[in-house]
Amino acid sequence: MLPIDAAAHSSRWRRRHPVDKAVLGLGLTVLAISLPPWPGAALVLLTALVVLLGPAGVPGRRLWRAYRVPLGFCVTGAVTLLVQVGGPGGFVSLAGDGPVRAGALLLRTSAASLGVLLFAFTTPMSDLLPRLVRAGIPAPVVDVALVTYRMSFLLLDSVRRIREAQAARLGHTSRAAEWRSLAGLGATAFVRAFDRAARLQAGLAGRGYDGTLRVLVSEARVSVRFTAASCLLLVVLAALTFVLERPLT
Repeated sequence: MLPIDAAAHSSRWRRRHPVDKAVLGLGLTVLAISLPPWPGAALVLLTALVVLLGPAGVPGRRLWRAYRVPLGFCVTGAVTLLVQVGGPGGFVSLAGDGPVRAGALLLRTSAASLGVLLFAFTTPMSDLLPRLVRAGIPAPVVDVALVTYRMSFLLLDSVRRIREAQAARLGHTSRAAEWRSLAGLGATAFVRAFDRAARLQAGLAGRGYDGTLRVLVSEARVSVRFTAASCLLLVVLAALTFVLERPLT
C-alpha cells in the first residue's frame, strides 16, 4: 500500500462521505486556480496546510514526502518563466517580469496541489471509486479503474520482491550488474503482470463475472454541517482575497 493511501485509511475523516471532503479539498483547488495569486493563492495554501496538519491529522513528515514531488514540478515550471528566448538581450536572457510571473505560478500550483492532497489524504480510493457509479460514471469504466488500482499495488509489490532478491544475489555491486538487474527486473515484472492479469480474469470468470464488480461500501451520509462549514470557509477566503488584494510587485 502506498503511504498516501495508508494515511487515507487511517485519517480522522476516514468515515466521512467523499462529497464532504471533495467540497473542501477540491473547492480549495478551484480557489487557488481562479483567485489572484496574491493574496488568494497564498491564503488557500496556508488554509490547506492548517486543515491538513490540524483537523485532518496528517503527519507533517508524511505530508512533506507526498508534497515534495508535485512541489518539484511547480518549481520547475516557475523557473522557466524567469528567462526568455530571443529578443534584444540575446538568445537566452532574463525576462523582465519573470520573477512576478514565476512567483504567481508557483503560488497557484503549490496551493492547488495542497488542495488535491487534502482530498487524497482523507479519502481512500476504495471509498471513492464504487460511489462513482451512483454519480453517473459508467460501471465498466469504474471497474477498469478498480482493477487497475488493485493491479498497481500487486505490481509494486512484485517489483519490490524482485529487487530484494537481486540485492541478495549481489545484483547491485557494479554498474554492469545494475544494468543487468534492471533489465531482468523489467522483463520479470512484465511477465508477472500478464500472469496476474490472466489469473484475475480466470478467477472472475469462475465467480460468474457479468461485467460489474460488486464491492461493499461503508455507509456514510453527507454531513450538511460539514459541507456548509466548508462552503462558508471558501466564501470567506474569496472575500478576504478581494479585500486584501494588492498588485504582486
